[in-house]
Amino acid sequence: MLLESLPDETVAAIEVRDRWRRRASSGAAGLEFIVTDLGRWPVGSTVRVAFLGGDTALHDDIVSATQQITDSCNLRLDFGRDPGTGAYRRWTTADTEYAAEIRVSFDADGYFSLVGTDSTDPTIGRPGDPVGGHPGSRSLNLGEYDTDRPAKWEGTVRHEFLHALGFHHSHQNMRGTCESEFRWEDDDGYVPTTDARGVFVPDAAGKRPGIYTFLAGPPNRWSRAKVDHNLRTEEDPDVIAGPFDAASVMLYRFPDFFYRSNPSSCAPTTDGQNLSDGDRRGLNVLYPHTADELADLRSRAGSALGSIGGGEELPGAPGEDGLAAAYRRRVVELVGAQAGAPA
Repeated sequence: MLLESLPDETVAAIEVRDRWRRRASSGAAGLEFIVTDLGRWPVGSTVRVAFLGGDTALHDDIVSATQQITDSCNLRLDFGRDPGTGAYRRWTTADTEYAAEIRVSFDADGYFSLVGTDSTDPTIGRPGDPVGGHPGSRSLNLGEYDTDRPAKWEGTVRHEFLHALGFHHSHQNMRGTCESEFRWEDDDGYVPTTDARGVFVPDAAGKRPGIYTFLAGPPNRWSRAKVDHNLRTEEDPDVIAGPFDAASVMLYRFPDFFYRSNPSSCAPTTDGQNLSDGDRRGLNVLYPHTADELADLRSRAGSALGSIGGGEELPGAPGEDGLAAAYRRRVVELVGAQAGAPA
């Protein structure tokens, strides 16, 4: 079982950036917009998608799989299809300008996606990095889809594209039960035991490995810190989260031994292939259609932009180096885009 995961260096860059944003917005009137809304693309806008590798048939299937998403929100995904040839937009690792906001690849290990506008954040990684917010870096990966697509691939496509539009994992929703339902530690007295692949399995007495032990082995080889980042509940008041949704495509599908009880209140109730009603409601919250909701979003963005001052250093981040200036420029850019979002 290979779990989705961004590279450690990418996660580290995001965490440093997010800590700065929270300091900058703390206690400053109007700047709550910085943390709560910067991850979404401007409502009503068009977000471009491009492919690295893969053929037109694969691209066509991915476009079809994302139709459920765009049918449920006020946002358009533009895959750059050429009406003459049927070919879709492509990008390369040598690009110095953005061919697309969402840059899909098939050649990295596993599945992952940057969340929302992180896909074009130049403070995430460096030019030339395999993954990050630069024009020549991957922002979304569907590993080996161009050579060995799994049987149930549509759900993974929708899961990763929801990340790309700003969604987080359902198992990390603070309104859910997963934090208390997961078996983090080994059964008492467990003797570390592996199979021929090196994967941790129950020992001779039937005692089971916990999540930390299991994921430390192949193929994931995760540290405890990485397990915490990817699985622990995010009790963050700044994260927009609706009720826990056991039918969501954003809920991981784990083996039974991951849970304390069976059936578990944290376990999925569907096969995870299609958007749930909750997923559709979440899309409409992030990308609303009504004039009143759009006006409220633009008003909040305008207030935040006024607090920022368009060019002054953000409150809460005095004396920081040039990276802080890059963070500030990015905030001004994103908030300005939201303030002028199309109807």
